[in-house]
Amino acid sequence: MELYGKIVKLRALEMTDLEMLRKIVNDPEIEKLVGGWSFPISKKEQEDWYNTIYRDKKNLRFAIETKEDGIIGMADLRNIDWKNRTASHGMKIGNRDYRKKGYGTDVVMSIMRYAFYELGLNRLECNILDYNIPSQKLYIDKCGWTVEGKKRQHIFKNNKFHDQLIVGILKEEYEELIRKTNYWDDEQNGNW
Repeated sequence: MELYGKIVKLRALEMTDLEMLRKIVNDPEIEKLVGGWSFPISKKEQEDWYNTIYRDKKNLRFAIETKEDGIIGMADLRNIDWKNRTASHGMKIGNRDYRKKGYGTDVVMSIMRYAFYELGLNRLECNILDYNIPSQKLYIDKCGWTVEGKKRQHIFKNNKFHDQLIVGILKEEYEELIRKTNYWDDEQNGNW
C-alpha cells in the first residue's frame, strides 16, 4: 500500500533505494540532528539492515518520494504497540535542497493519517534534540504535536550532552488539527 500526501508519496523501501538512504545516514549534517550513534555505514551493512527490516510489522519504514526528485528520504513508524495503540515516528530528508518545500509537513500529516485511520493507533511520539529547531517547528508549530517531556542530557553529540524533547500527538488532537487547518481539503494526490 502506498500512502499519498498532497506532495509526497510514502511507499515501501526497495533495494534500489538503499544507496540514497546510505548517503543520508552517512551525511554528517543530517546525523548531527538525530539521536543515536553515528557510524559510517557500508553498502553491505545497508543491505544487511534492509534484509532484517523488510518483514518487520512492528517497525514500518517508508521511502519518501516526490514527483520531481524521486526518493528524498525515509520516514518510519517504530515500536508499534498494537495493544496500547502507540508508536514512535521519525524521518530523515536528505539534501538540503529538499527542505523548506513543505515535504516534511506532508510526510508527518500523511503518517498521522495512516497511523490513526488505517492502523487504528491512538498516540504517536517523536524524540527531538533540543537544538534541532527545524524539527521542533515542524512537529510542534505546523503539525500540532505537544511537548510531553524532556530527557535531560540524554544524547551525546559533538563532545557535549544535549537534552532530548519528547513530543506526541493523540488521534483526537490530529482530528482537531485537521478541522482547524482543513489540511486535506485541497488534496492533490490524484495528480500522481
